Amino acid sequence: METQKTNTPLHLEDLKRKEKVSGKVVKITLAGAFVDIGLEMPGLVHISQLQKEPVNRVEDVVQVGQTVDVWVRRVFPKKGRIELTMIEPLPLEWREIKEGMVVKGKVTRLEKYGAFVDIGAERPGLVHISELSHEYIRTPGDAISEGDEVEVKIIKVNRRRRQIKLSVKALLEKPSKAPVPEKKARNEYPKKEEEEETEEEIPTAMEIALRDAMERNHNDVDKSEKINKKSSPVNNELENILSRTLEHKVQTAAK
Repeated sequence: METQKTNTPLHLEDLKRKEKVSGKVVKITLAGAFVDIGLEMPGLVHISQLQKEPVNRVEDVVQVGQTVDVWVRRVFPKKGRIELTMIEPLPLEWREIKEGMVVKGKVTRLEKYGAFVDIGAERPGLVHISELSHEYIRTPGDAISEGDEVEVKIIKVNRRRRQIKLSVKALLEKPSKAPVPEKKARNEYPKKEEEEETEEEIPTAMEIALRDAMERNHNDVDKSEKINKKSSPVNNELENILSRTLEHKVQTAAK
């Protein structure tokens, strides 16, 4: 993250939260140190704001007359009070992190389930593997690498658990889907196929009657042969007539 430049405010109203200023320690108390930053009143650095590690005595960290860099925590213009800190504030504090924000960060670690990105908050946020790309990827390394500077969208914040969920693909354009070929309408198929489907003709009543007569005659002949193997000349003649008639009808229909 970029380091803020040290400014010299002209008026109390000019001070902005997280602004970095330089000053001189003018007084030390049990509660902290007073630092002159060039205004009509000095600002107070509470003992808890001297450094990240615990402090037993203010004198162990700063001395009167020492020049120090401090950041503005809070300003109370009506009360004429300024609260300072010697601990560099985070670019993003929990109360400033909102869902839907788009921020930049640096990939600090890759795991099987996703990538951790430092966005300037108290702890890095997690980009789950499913939020790295619109395409399928086997591992986070297929889409991202440690040290990459990325732009991410904050999709969920859990302040109680100190968890931040991020997404890369939310800022990427979705790939266009391949067009699905349309099915041909029935009337677009060749007429030949339709004609072939209806080519078979329905037999006439005469043909059906002849076929039934033939079947009955064959059944009668089979029964009579079991009793008497000698065939009747009349039956043979009738069978020949019916066979020729049916054959002629079938040939005529085929033409």
